[in-house]
Amino acid sequence: MVLVVDAVQGTLDDLGTPLSDVTFVVFDLETTGGSASEHAITEIGAVKVRGGEVIGELATLVDPGGPIPPFISVLTGITDAMVVAAPRIESVLPSFLEFIRGTTLVAHNAGFDVGFIKAACAAHGYPPPINAVLDTVDLARRLLTRDETPNCKLATLARLFRTSTEPCHRALQDARATVGVLHGLIERAGSFDVHTVEDLRSFVRAPTPEQRRKRHLADLVPHAPGVYVFEDAHGEALYIGKSTNLRNRVRSYFTASETRPRIREMIGVAERVRPIVCATALEAEVRELRLIGAAKPRYNRKSRFPEKAVWLKLTDEPFPRLSIVREVKDDQGTYLGPFGSTRLADDARAALHEAVPLRRCTERLTLRTTRPACALAGIGRCGAPCEGRESPAAYHEHVDAAREAMTGDAGAVFTALEARMERLAAEQRYEEAAVDRDRLAAYVRTAARMQRLSSLTRLPHLVAASPAFSGGWEIHVVRHGRLTAAGVMPKGAHPAPFVEALVATAETVSPGPGPTPAATAEETECVLRWLESPGVRLVEVDGEWSLPARGAARLKARIDLAYAPRHRPSSREGRPLR
Repeated sequence: MVLVVDAVQGTLDDLGTPLSDVTFVVFDLETTGGSASEHAITEIGAVKVRGGEVIGELATLVDPGGPIPPFISVLTGITDAMVVAAPRIESVLPSFLEFIRGTTLVAHNAGFDVGFIKAACAAHGYPPPINAVLDTVDLARRLLTRDETPNCKLATLARLFRTSTEPCHRALQDARATVGVLHGLIERAGSFDVHTVEDLRSFVRAPTPEQRRKRHLADLVPHAPGVYVFEDAHGEALYIGKSTNLRNRVRSYFTASETRPRIREMIGVAERVRPIVCATALEAEVRELRLIGAAKPRYNRKSRFPEKAVWLKLTDEPFPRLSIVREVKDDQGTYLGPFGSTRLADDARAALHEAVPLRRCTERLTLRTTRPACALAGIGRCGAPCEGRESPAAYHEHVDAAREAMTGDAGAVFTALEARMERLAAEQRYEEAAVDRDRLAAYVRTAARMQRLSSLTRLPHLVAASPAFSGGWEIHVVRHGRLTAAGVMPKGAHPAPFVEALVATAETVSPGPGPTPAATAEETECVLRWLESPGVRLVEVDGEWSLPARGAARLKARIDLAYAPRHRPSSREGRPLR
């Protein structure tokens, strides 16, 4: 007996859920800031759609439990008066979670909005939503070209797709505009044979045609630590990176795991990958920094312009002052830095001025010329050496105190700023206290970093070793904070001849001026991280490797504690550093 079963051919819909049958909840949040751990939701707007039709909406203001920053109110139009009678998030959250149950969530820059919802769930004892999530930013980057739109901002896409609602930084209106953008993107996706929600989600993650076509560029890259350089047809460096396994890392650029838009764009331009094999991971890290600083590849974001570092200089003149400069010169000036921006350098200068009454005018004063004093002298913030009120000897006591605060004991500045913050907090001038906190942080963090760097850069010669995975030893030679040689000593080899040979072939270093005389601060920090890692042993050291006993490092933990999210006081509390 033969049993015959009629076969039924499946349809495309059997492969997934058709987009016309998917219920989407497109939502948007307004908040008091950009950090889900530190800021709060002020408004929720959500639109439920299926088959292109709106089937429900949810919108509510939310009391954030604290003041809304003025610049946020200017941006959104939501003021403290508008939310004073609004429900708290713990009252709104159950309704929102019920509204999105069983749906696919959609948001523009979804990571931001979903992050706030998850943080609220965690804070109030709700499990985080497990809904599938679509990000219209990711969809737009995959479906639209730069000829069509210069960017993927919601307002730009809303104009492109001519949505019926214009976004205006209010939650419901922005959610409605995102609905129009979503429908426009889904229509575009149809031309790529995307008809189900599963297709749509995988389409965002799928490698681009350029990524698939150029997978062969990784074929000749070795399995070794080192640096890789993506180059265009003219040999120009497009992107530089490092890895402990060059082949595996380069191959990852041609898979779905690589979703960064700028890197996918770079892959489209790249024509070759040049590997540079290094002896150790530290050598690879240092070479990467040096190559990026030299070549300045346009697709790298970090470390491209080490020469743009900013320094705070105690000038070399009869009546020194604190000046922000971009070059460390071989003079008698004292330097603090490097800073990442002029603003941070100015904050540190303000902190020092609070503790040390140095002059703040920019004119060059001599011992013979005088001029009228400024208003700072009238309020006791400057000794007015310009008109002879303060003798050169008395003024140089302030200079010595400033020099000590920059290179040694940071306690005087910390004490002065802490006292000022306590006074401002007692007067309920919390914003001013927060400004002083930021100034103190800029000073302490940079001073601690510079003192840590200087402890190594003052050493003319250092050799250290750490265990290698192969059973041998990774050995590095460091001179004035610069990596000058790297090698791997095989297991069982005699160390003395190997170290002597490595030292003999190491780069000769002629140190320049300042706290980083032979390498960038980033390179020296890489070397320091390796030296402080477990298992590293010192082989040779010329000089003393030490930090100031009362340096800024002892105060940095207190600064970091003040900025830790779980410990940071609200602006209403205004607590000083303790």
